[in-house]
Amino acid sequence: MASWDGQAAIRQSPPIDLSISYDAAWVRDKTIVITGGASGFGAAFVRHWARDGATVIVGDISIEKGDALARELQKETGKPNVHFVHCDVTDWQSQVNFFKEAVRLSPHGGIDTVVANAGIAGPDIVQIPRDLSVAEPAKPNFKIMDVNCTGVLYTTHLAYYWLPRNPNSVPCSLQADPTKTPRDRHLLLLGSIASLAPIAAQPQYGAAKHAVLGLFRSLRCTSHAQGVRVNILCPYFIDTPIVTTGARFILAGGAMGKVEDVVDAGTRFVADSRILGRGLVIGPKVTVKQRDEDGQWELASKDSPGSCETALWEPCVDDWEEVDAFDRNVVKILNAVQAARGWTGWAVDIVKAVGYAFGLGR
Repeated sequence: MASWDGQAAIRQSPPIDLSISYDAAWVRDKTIVITGGASGFGAAFVRHWARDGATVIVGDISIEKGDALARELQKETGKPNVHFVHCDVTDWQSQVNFFKEAVRLSPHGGIDTVVANAGIAGPDIVQIPRDLSVAEPAKPNFKIMDVNCTGVLYTTHLAYYWLPRNPNSVPCSLQADPTKTPRDRHLLLLGSIASLAPIAAQPQYGAAKHAVLGLFRSLRCTSHAQGVRVNILCPYFIDTPIVTTGARFILAGGAMGKVEDVVDAGTRFVADSRILGRGLVIGPKVTVKQRDEDGQWELASKDSPGSCETALWEPCVDDWEEVDAFDRNVVKILNAVQAARGWTGWAVDIVKAVGYAFGLGR
């Protein structure tokens, strides 16, 4: 029996070549749904995509900010291509209503891209000192987990219902031509540098963002079956209001990323339908070059041969071969076992499975 080729089955596109340009105008006429789009780089996404001709439906818990953003962009573009719909991502029915309204507002009656952007940070109750003299602790507030994890799962579930129903869209493909296939099926997840590394004093936030990365890596394995492409952004600390004063003191002397670089990375994913199953980290813009001996990146001067300036990094370029080395090795062993047992082993297991279904093996 043939062994399972995980990378081929995932149908992941090649590593992103950031030197290849994309055209932001490829978002024109797409309908984009974004949660948490009333502030931060969510609002920056909305402004950029609306100005390039997309219809954007903004879901946010802040009615004042969301409504003001929609009115501002409708006036600027001269078109009703930005709409605000109140949405509490922690409330299932609120998200259901948001998606239904988005479909109603869409010029073509469908959704091309869903951006699961809503997220919060703040003091984390998990590590706040508590009175050890009481008989039992009070129930903690896990709002950060509710928004950043459960809310994202709600958004993802609804995306996989509505995206395949997008009229005149075609299943995602490595051979897609973004100039000829405006109807898309795309889910963009917002992770964080905390998806890839621990974040001090923020266990809830770190756990939630690790969960988003796990969601992305699991979805991309089978997402092509629904014709949906899935990608992820993992911003470093970006200069927005979500970075608290305390965090700014801790980060003093270092550098934070810029909103425009997050928008650039997000627009590349939304606009270019050829990108499937990829992620980008967005950090401070630096000049770097690769070392000759091992290919690792290092800081460089702007006039150094082979150097380039970038704020974008692809963290999981070859993670099936490298980051998932243990899993890959296990799969190889299991494939070897499968090959050794052959069709006889397969038939025996099928008989056992049928027997188990009828309660004979319990």
